[in-house]
Amino acid sequence: MYNKFFAAEIVGNISRNKDFKLLTLRPLSEIIVPQPGQFYMLQTGSTTCDPLLKRPFSIYSIQQNLLSFLYRIRGKGTLSLSQLREGDMLQVIGPLGNSYPEPAGDFIAVAGGIGFASLFAFMSKYRRQAYLFYGATKRDELVMLDEARELTKEIFITTDDGSDGRKGLITDELSDFLDRSLLIRRPSQVYACGPVPMLRALSEIARSNRLSCYISLEEHMACGIGACLGCMVKTVAGQKRACKEGPVFNIEDMIW
Repeated sequence: MYNKFFAAEIVGNISRNKDFKLLTLRPLSEIIVPQPGQFYMLQTGSTTCDPLLKRPFSIYSIQQNLLSFLYRIRGKGTLSLSQLREGDMLQVIGPLGNSYPEPAGDFIAVAGGIGFASLFAFMSKYRRQAYLFYGATKRDELVMLDEARELTKEIFITTDDGSDGRKGLITDELSDFLDRSLLIRRPSQVYACGPVPMLRALSEIARSNRLSCYISLEEHMACGIGACLGCMVKTVAGQKRACKEGPVFNIEDMIW
């Protein structure tokens, strides 16, 4: 049985723009192959003491036994991670959590900000089946667009300030798409990852359009294995651990 606790060597930590980097790791032992939607807890400093706690990162891609993670530099942990270099070693736990269910055919992917990282692996597995709706605050927060275009059937982009794509919310763009698609065959499954306000709005859209929708929650996590109870979320069946029962949930089960 492969161990979920392993050491890995950094083979790349490349800037994609001012605030986003792509981290690529080479595990030093045999690992469990992750599924789209799962995540890893990564050591973010050059020592295990500072920062003390590991941070959760969605799997972005796996190729030839290399694990890649797209991340945004926001706090102490990701800033520390951004300063690591090729050849540095990290302690890793994963893959953790559950994955996105398999789609029945073409599907809609809704990404808000860094939530794009979680959906990229899913779209890579099911190439040319996704209509991607990708929203961000501004153009600088849209990353890997060329790669996404190679994977998807069509991309719809919005930014809050109108610097790229349509000005406004990505959920408004999705609503308009669904309205235009009333008389034609359209995907009935939605997969999403992004901030809570986006997911809350998506819940109403999915309900009113009778869409099956699965979401990955971006929660703060201390352990990643369900022991600390620090990532509890409200569901119709009671409190659930995002790291253990999630991070992927049926949107119908969520209480916002």
